[in-house]
Amino acid sequence: MRSLRNFLPLLLLITAIPSVAGERVDESMLLGNITNVSIENLRGEVTVIGNSGDTVSVSGELDNKAEGLTFEKSGSRIIIKVEIPNNSHSGWGVEGSDLTIVMPKHVRVSFKGVSSNINISHFTHGSEIQTVSGDINAKDLMQQIELATVSGNIESTNLSGKLRLSSVSGDIHDRNSSGRALFKTVSGNLTSSSTANEVSANSVSGDIELKLAKVDELIVSTVSGEFESQLSLNENGLVKMSSVSGDLMVDFKNEVQASFNLKTNAGGNIVNGLTSAKARRAKYGPSSKLSFETGNASGSVRASTVSGRIEVK
Repeated sequence: MRSLRNFLPLLLLITAIPSVAGERVDESMLLGNITNVSIENLRGEVTVIGNSGDTVSVSGELDNKAEGLTFEKSGSRIIIKVEIPNNSHSGWGVEGSDLTIVMPKHVRVSFKGVSSNINISHFTHGSEIQTVSGDINAKDLMQQIELATVSGNIESTNLSGKLRLSSVSGDIHDRNSSGRALFKTVSGNLTSSSTANEVSANSVSGDIELKLAKVDELIVSTVSGEFESQLSLNENGLVKMSSVSGDLMVDFKNEVQASFNLKTNAGGNIVNGLTSAKARRAKYGPSSKLSFETGNASGSVRASTVSGRIEVK
């Protein structure tokens, strides 16, 4: 009896410790005429790489709560899913999956996760990536691209096409993108160095910093975040900015040819570094306005704020 009493605490300790390793997998199949691959992973880290081959392969280690891996063809797509029991979605004490997936680069990829990080690179026919608290690292993607996370960060490099990047509380860092870009954050900060000719950026309290090239259209909206940008405005181009209390600043790198209409509504400040024109205060109330033209005025620059600062230079 004494030996049993001595053994019981050890037995309880062993059963209380979660396993630290999941099932190892190493599977592959020919792509055939498949055009889409759908991936689901609850937690952990997934790396997805495009290549010039004709095979889809999955290797690595599954979540230690996983029941197995679904890897099958269904119609015009391949499904890759780590199967997690409904009662095992809590992540405490759990080692998530660690998978590497390699497939032909012309496949369209979709990914869904919760606390799963994803690294994706080298795809030419579009990617749709969604995760909740995981980070997204994307590079060398083309065509229609959507990257979305709630509290994770997004790092993107060399994206081209129609881009849509969004995070609620995470930051977005975009480098060397091109095409048309839409960025959205709530409290996360956004930085982008891009040659996209059409850019839209929205935030609530996050700061926005854009280093752009030749722009046809830039539309920016923020509530209390700060906005800064460098760009060259093309002929007939449009810049439209708005904020509540956040400051708005654009540094034009070319001899900008545009009409300017700048307005503050509640004591904000307007700084004109392009011409000698000065803002005029309203006769009644705290608002002020500034309108002027440069060159042939083919473009248009509009900015409004309630109490922030507007600067053009």
